[in-house]
Amino acid sequence: MKIVLRGTPPSMNKFLGRKNEWEWRGVKKNWTEKVYLACQPSPPKAYESALVRIDYFFKTRLRRDPDNFSGKMLLDGLTRAGVIVDDDFGHIALAVHGHVDPDDPRTEITVVPMEVDVNG
Repeated sequence: MKIVLRGTPPSMNKFLGRKNEWEWRGVKKNWTEKVYLACQPSPPKAYESALVRIDYFFKTRLRRDPDNFSGKMLLDGLTRAGVIVDDDFGHIALAVHGHVDPDDPRTEITVVPMEVDVNG
């Protein structure tokens, strides 16, 4: 399964250690909902084990750390949509990649079911 969302979510640095919890909640809700809606109709059964690959296509070449784009908001949307059972280490393996596309900034999420236990 692959979904493509316009734009990229903000860096976690925008929210960590700051007193803007309501802004965080609004942004998180927005991105979680975008993923949920892009996954409709929901799959018949959630993947027990999956590789989730997130590709961010940023507008500029600014330096960005992968840990600030962990996919929290996106993974919560996949869980809510019933694509994956849960977004914990027992159910997913996560790969995060960054690219530059000034003409089409976007976020691509690819979910591939795995036959083996992700912790095995």
